[in-house]
Amino acid sequence: MRKGVLPLLIFGLAGLALLVGLGVWQVQRLAWKEGVLDEIAAKISAAPVGLPARAGEADRYLPVRAEGRIGAQALRVLVSQKQVGAGYRLISVLETGGRRVLLDRGFIPVAREVPVPPEGDVVVTGNLHWPDDRTGATPANDVAGNIWFSRDIAQMAGVLGTESLLIVARELSPPERAVEPLPVDGARIPNDHLEYAVTWFSFALIWAVIVAVLIRRQIGAAKGVRT
Repeated sequence: MRKGVLPLLIFGLAGLALLVGLGVWQVQRLAWKEGVLDEIAAKISAAPVGLPARAGEADRYLPVRAEGRIGAQALRVLVSQKQVGAGYRLISVLETGGRRVLLDRGFIPVAREVPVPPEGDVVVTGNLHWPDDRTGATPANDVAGNIWFSRDIAQMAGVLGTESLLIVARELSPPERAVEPLPVDGARIPNDHLEYAVTWFSFALIWAVIVAVLIRRQIGAAKGVRT
């Protein structure tokens, strides 16, 4: 093999192996994540149980059923719905069995007034959740203006005087006709590993083409020197 080509070939193969390895790793991560999402989906759709006396993040997505009264006050969490636009999630108190917990009632468009909750007792079917809405770019919640940008459970519980426990409603009986439930859904959990795998494999292909072109030029240059 011509002098100068071998180091280039070794370097090219090493880079190609690294990029392909990263792609394979993402494919493995994809299979793992799909298994996790299947487990979450099964947990979300399981038969509801009573509200546990003590619950923690290990009970995330636990289906529950509780009966009680919804408080009149509602915290407004700014969200956006496809084909609908901006709106609010409404977070209120649910008084049930001598306890006060947070209830995510669902969605209303941003221009709509907060509806009065149903009178009397309601039966809430939903899932316990500890949402992670905040990113590094999320503004601080405007508590005084009642515009929330993330469902900060501890902060909301402090404002409404409840346990740090949130039920995201799937169904209310009787229903709130002016509020659209936004139930916990595994489809909202990001799974970008396929895109990452395609990206790494694409880089590997581009790398292979670049190295092949460089080797061809090296060989061509060597031929030109001899002639």
